[in-house]
Amino acid sequence: MTNNDLLDIAENFGKPVYVYDSEKIASQYQRLIDAFAGVSDLRINYAAKALSNISILKFMRQLDSGLDTVSIQEVRLGLAAGFEPQAIIYTPNGVSLNEIEEVAKMGVQINIDNLSLLEQFGTRHPKTPVCIRINPHVMAGGNDNISVGHIDSKFGISIHQIPHLLRIVENTAMNINGIHMHTGSDILDIDVFLHAAEILFDTAKHFKALEFLDFGSGFKVPYHNNDIETNIEELGEKLSARFTEFCLEYGSELQLIFEPGKFLVSQAGHFITQVNVVKQTTSTVFAQVDSGFNHLIRPMLYGSHHHIENLSNPSGKERFYSVVGYICETDTFGSNRKIAEITEGDLLVFRNCGAYCFSMASNYNSRYRPAEVLWYQGQAHLIRKRETFEDIMNNQVEIVFKPQMQA
Repeated sequence: MTNNDLLDIAENFGKPVYVYDSEKIASQYQRLIDAFAGVSDLRINYAAKALSNISILKFMRQLDSGLDTVSIQEVRLGLAAGFEPQAIIYTPNGVSLNEIEEVAKMGVQINIDNLSLLEQFGTRHPKTPVCIRINPHVMAGGNDNISVGHIDSKFGISIHQIPHLLRIVENTAMNINGIHMHTGSDILDIDVFLHAAEILFDTAKHFKALEFLDFGSGFKVPYHNNDIETNIEELGEKLSARFTEFCLEYGSELQLIFEPGKFLVSQAGHFITQVNVVKQTTSTVFAQVDSGFNHLIRPMLYGSHHHIENLSNPSGKERFYSVVGYICETDTFGSNRKIAEITEGDLLVFRNCGAYCFSMASNYNSRYRPAEVLWYQGQAHLIRKRETFEDIMNNQVEIVFKPQMQA
């Protein structure tokens, strides 16, 4: 997919618009498969929360992916996209026992991450296979917002609570068929990840009838030229060898599972906006676009970097701009970025916008959420319509107020 293709999409589908390149998604999926070719039973479960459009889910199913879900709604989306229940794992956090039971009725793999719900569910449904999510107390991600394996994380059952966990399993005679961990996003240090893997292996030894080990994901992708990323090939070589060795020790050939989201779709995503105003202050030149953190919140929420290019004038003389939105809040996408000269009406493209971008969009300021387009087999396909005022009003209920009595 070229920049000219993006310009055509903006012309045909309007602005702002999210565009996803299916070829990039497929190549990232294959890269993972190739990296772990040394594992006899490998499964990739796409993390639906990264980008949950049903057409994306169907494309993932076509690639032979499974699905990682965190809510009953994502489970239902997965089933609607054609995934078999056994190809879906449900890993919620802080949900009710009722929701877990509803999902279990659908035949989906349950993954429980706290002792209270584990005991309640095991007491009531001892025969239902359950995976356990542990917290290895290993920070393998970039910061506290995206690292979920640290000691104060709300996710997972602490490895220091293993004795309590084992008592619950013994008392309920429940069926534990998998162990899961997720250390966080933007993993760079492979040795830290391998250290966490050893904790997962040690935990697995307590259970005699496991079918799989789920190592989560969190692999870092590059956000700009010369940016660092997770060395998937090195990780694949080292972890595959260690996993095969562990299976021999365990006495059974287990399935190795990863649940990538960002790794598969981030680089495939492009967000196109139009410049409304170029505004100069005493010290800054602002390029104000027809979007804001209602459409792309990651720069403001996480401080994430999204490379910005001028699609309309790619070879223009570079100047420094702060690219900001039209929301009545501070919504800065990038400060003092060197971008080819911008004039009002130009189209800007934000890169690496496939993961946690549209899926975190909102109607703040009563703005419409944008359209989504999938680039598939050399053609652009609309996969979500642009919202309208009727969509804003759809679930609102108007009250008829009586006239106020005059004093």
